[in-house]
Amino acid sequence: MRAFGKWLGRLLLLAVVGLAGFFIFAPAIVEQGRNAVLGPGPQAVPDAAQALHDSLIIGDWHADTTLWNRDLTERGSRGQVDLPRLVEGNVALQVFTSVTKSPAGQNYEENEAEAFDNITLLAFGQLWPPRTWTSLLERAIYQAERLHAAEAAAPEMLKIIKTRADLEAVLEARASGSRVVGGILGIEGAHPLEGKLENLDALVAAGHRLIALQHFFDNEVGGSLHGQSGQGLTDLGRALVERVEAEGLILDLAHSHPQVVRDVLAMNPGPLVVSHGGLSSFCETPRNFSDDLMQAIAATGGVLGVGYWDEVNCGAITPPDIARHIAMAVEVLGEDHVSLGSDFDGSVATWFDTSQLNELTAALMAQGLSEGQIRKVMGENMVRVLRERLN
Repeated sequence: MRAFGKWLGRLLLLAVVGLAGFFIFAPAIVEQGRNAVLGPGPQAVPDAAQALHDSLIIGDWHADTTLWNRDLTERGSRGQVDLPRLVEGNVALQVFTSVTKSPAGQNYEENEAEAFDNITLLAFGQLWPPRTWTSLLERAIYQAERLHAAEAAAPEMLKIIKTRADLEAVLEARASGSRVVGGILGIEGAHPLEGKLENLDALVAAGHRLIALQHFFDNEVGGSLHGQSGQGLTDLGRALVERVEAEGLILDLAHSHPQVVRDVLAMNPGPLVVSHGGLSSFCETPRNFSDDLMQAIAATGGVLGVGYWDEVNCGAITPPDIARHIAMAVEVLGEDHVSLGSDFDGSVATWFDTSQLNELTAALMAQGLSEGQIRKVMGENMVRVLRERLN
């Protein structure tokens, strides 16, 4: 009996050690594979390109960094974004999007809304608070809390933007020599509403200002670009768009079904954003909108945030490749309607991380874009939309 007790004790100890190892190492291993940087690391750029880059206002419409348990105030050895690397890349404005649900077997063609949710396992594995294990709303609020904690820990590096006055304060600080990054919170899909429009109040109170309607599956507000229904806006979706328009929020159509986009356009909204994506004429893929639909979005004063990853670029993801995509978007949509939309830390592999954006500036110069066009694409177009939408 005593021997049995010893073996049982050893088994329990092994189980505890194994479980501790899972919580300590598994999430980091998962992220290392999900958010890889494939390129050779920082590359030298011409002096003229560096000088221009250092003078730019740079903004990125989409990064999923708050999904991962990394200290954003420290330069990380994995992933693609943190505050030190944003500072190194001279980034002035960064949208941090809260991902709250992701279907197992996720793909760009068709996903079931009721498929097993990968974020539930990630929330448990990363030891998020129990309130996040079953509530998509609480997941979005928790990710906002994590960004606010980073702001409190490093106010010299991060200021969360909630109003137009906050935006102007960040821009004025940077014009005076500060390297502070303006962080903007958003949701990737309206899933954290949990079917209730009143939950928008909680999201806004938590700091979210960019509201995407869909992610990889259909939801209560309408069809996803990668869903099954093909439907447009529901009654709840129309009510949400009206609230976003009335309350000075930014509407993101990045994963919405084309019928949702057409329904939104019929409501005559202000500037619309496709936070991360690409042009079909550059890369014919289910992930990219057709040129004519993107032109209709641009006609609202909106912008396309050109992404850096495989599926929107047909595998061409080096800085010169992204520069070619941007140049085509400028040609098709106009120089006032193209921005950056990296999808950094969004379970995508990229060639470079945010600290290496000077290489993109150099590539845009080599592509033949003018200084004025580069300034608009790299951030001024984003600033214009934020000024128009934020209260």
